[in-house]
Parts: sequence; C-alpha cells; structure tokens
Amino acid sequence: MVRKEMGGGGGSGRLAAEYQGLEVKVPTFFRCPISLDVMRSPVSLCTGVTYDRASIQRWIDSGNTTCPATMLPLPSTDLVPNLTLRRLIALWASSSASAAPSAVGPTPAAAAAELLRRVGAPGVDPCPALRKLAAFLSDDDVDEFDKNALARAGGAAETVASVLRRRGKDDDDDTGCVEAVEAAVRVLAVLATSDCIEEENRRRVAAALAAGDAASSLASLARVMRSGSGLEARVDAARLVESLLRNDSATPEVRAAVAESEELVAELIRLVGPVDEKGSLDRQAVDAGLSCLAAIVAGTRRARSEMVRLGAVPAAVRVLATDQHATGGGGGASHAQALRVLEAAVGCAEGRAAVCEVAEAAIPAVVSRMMKGGMGGAEAAVSVLWAVCHRYKDRRAVEAAAASKGGLTKLLLLMQSGCSPAARQMASELLKMFKVNAKSCLAGYDSKTTHIMPF
Repeated sequence: MVRKEMGGGGGSGRLAAEYQGLEVKVPTFFRCPISLDVMRSPVSLCTGVTYDRASIQRWIDSGNTTCPATMLPLPSTDLVPNLTLRRLIALWASSSASAAPSAVGPTPAAAAAELLRRVGAPGVDPCPALRKLAAFLSDDDVDEFDKNALARAGGAAETVASVLRRRGKDDDDDTGCVEAVEAAVRVLAVLATSDCIEEENRRRVAAALAAGDAASSLASLARVMRSGSGLEARVDAARLVESLLRNDSATPEVRAAVAESEELVAELIRLVGPVDEKGSLDRQAVDAGLSCLAAIVAGTRRARSEMVRLGAVPAAVRVLATDQHATGGGGGASHAQALRVLEAAVGCAEGRAAVCEVAEAAIPAVVSRMMKGGMGGAEAAVSVLWAVCHRYKDRRAVEAAAASKGGLTKLLLLMQSGCSPAARQMASELLKMFKVNAKSCLAGYDSKTTHIMPF
C-alpha cells in the first residue's frame, strides 16, 4: 500500500528527508475510488466505473443500490472483471523494483504459495500451513483469480494430496497424523467444491487423489470419515471421494478400490444417518453421503450387494420418510439421490429383498417423493416400484403400493410428462396393478384421452 505521509516535522504532509527518494508515483486509474489503494482485483459495475472487488462488494453487501462514484442507481449489481486493467497493474508492479513492495506488497497468491512450500517441506508439521491455506481459499474477500492462480500453479493439489498418501498408513492413534490428514482434506475439499474454482482446477484435485498410491489416499479419507473432529470434516472427505469417482482421471482400478472398501461405504451410510439422539438428519451430510453412494453404484455393479448388506436401503428410506424441513430445507436433491440409491439397490436380489422387508415404510415413502425430486427422481421411483411390485411381485410391496395415497395420480402425471419410453412403459404396467388391487374407478383408463388437471 502506498504511504501518503511518512512522518516528518510540522505535520506538513511532506515526506521526511530520509524517505524522499522512495516515494512511488501510482497512476490515478490504478487506485480504487473507494479505498484509494492500488486495486488487486479490478471489477466494473454496469455504470462503467471500476473498483477493487473487496471494496465494492462491501458497499453492495451494506445494502447500497447506487454507484459510489456516480451515485446512479444500479439496475444490476453484477461485477465484471476488468482483465485489461488487472494486467496493466501487474505489469506496472513488476516493472519497478520499488513499486512492487511499497505499492502493492506481496500478492495473496504469492503468500499462499509460500504456505504451500511449507506443506511439502520434509520434516515439517504441515498442519499450520494447511489451516492457513484453507482459510485463504475459504475467504470471500480473497479474489477468485488469486485462488485459481494458486490452484493451477506449483502443483498445489498434488502437494496437499501427498499429505494423504504419506499419512495413509500411519497409526490411527497418532493425533498429529489425524490432524494433518483432516487439514489436508479441508484444503482439497474447498478446491474441489467451491463455485469460484475453475473446472480445470477441480479436475486437478481428482487427478492428484488418483495418482500414485491411491489406496493410501482412500485410507486417509476413510480415517477422517470414521474419526474426524466434526461433521464438517466427514462431509469434506465424502465430497472428495465423490469428486474422484466422477472424474475421468479415476481408473477402473481406483473406482473398484472405492467400491470394494467396506470401511468407506459403511462410513458413507453412517453419514446419511441421524446426527443426534433425536434422530435429526443434517442436510449437507445427507446430500454428501447419498451423492457419493450414487456415484459408487453408478460406476460398478459389484458394489450393490455390499452396499445393501451394510444398510443402504434403510438409510435411504429414512431420508425419504423425513420431512425436508427436518434436514434444514432443500430436501428435493436429497430425495432424488435417495431414490437413485434405491434404484441401484433393487438391481440385485439382496436389494429387492431388503426393500420388501421394510415395504410398509419404504413403498409409501417412494410414492410420496415420486414427483419431488425432478424427472430423474421420478423415473428412479418408478424403477423401484416396478422392480419389487411387477418383476419381483412381492405381496407386501404390492399391498403397500396399492394402499399408498396418491399413487395412481402420480403415475398418470408421470406418463403424461416428458419421461423416457422405458419409464412410461413401467408406469403403465404399474397402473394395471393399481387398477386390479385398488379396484380403482379408473379401470377404463386410456393414456391417450385422459388428462390429469392440476387443482
């Protein structure tokens, strides 16, 4: 930051004699109109005026609806990066030996890169540096360009992932080891899931996890999910496993290692479960656990029976039967993922048997959420019902489906929507079962002429 006044006698505002030669001339348009400091991340408002991102964001967040410089109303508060000005400032700072330290100082990305070097240094406890890196990446005041610069330069993801590999086979009782792994997981999770991180940099995280001794990385992630210091750490680990599975860099061997890890799958199912004695569910934990389970079964069929054995079916049914407000709102995504997990489960005999064992709770829950999870969730629900009621023809499931409130109407609505031909066919076959077992007045139903009108 430029010093406007550096001591001196009489308060005249002039520089002291010993500092006369160090004064830096900063171009006026490099300064933010609000803070008057050299801009680190120049962004432009719709009025055409450029500000430093942190300053104008604070102005907007304070409830102001005008441009600070022109006082004109803002029809839009979108901030457009001024890349040209940013490059000019960087060029100016690097071209003058005196301008760089005195005018803009070390950039946040440079400071973070120094922390990264400490993480990779042999014989040094990486925890302090990892925690500072996580804070840097999570700080809303840090510009997204600086975050992405760190993510793409210096092998950030590879360096942090190496902590997981080094500690993957260490003693579980080593407190320092657990803390280091948890801190590394936090940094990688922010890189893999933050909206401000570019997709290319997110892929770097998955590639780093899959590289080298992936088994050690998976062991570290399982350790955090089993004995992490809090729910947030366990959720971070689950999201990293999912990012690995959904990335092209994961080889079939790595995917198989995840699917065949009994400890990982068991911890994901536990993540979906209650978080307190009252049986409450945490929305973020449920979303992370179910999404990862869905990714596992999507990648390999061998995981289905093992997942069922470890309790995936009752866990998914519990989520479907829980009101979305009990998980902190936003239950639609969780319900859709739960339906996909059940759809995968009924693809094996063990899964169908598990659903039928709890048919009185499972089938009404599936029917009730059929139209609440988007088209994907609706088609998954139909697949579950069709597998246990039509193909498997389990009496308990058929009776539970026929007695479910609103089942007929939802099937009719689905058939008249833009569902896939396969889902339409399954719904049609289920409708016949409903007509016979529920003795519905819709015995003469014709999908080409009957229309369900919303009320």
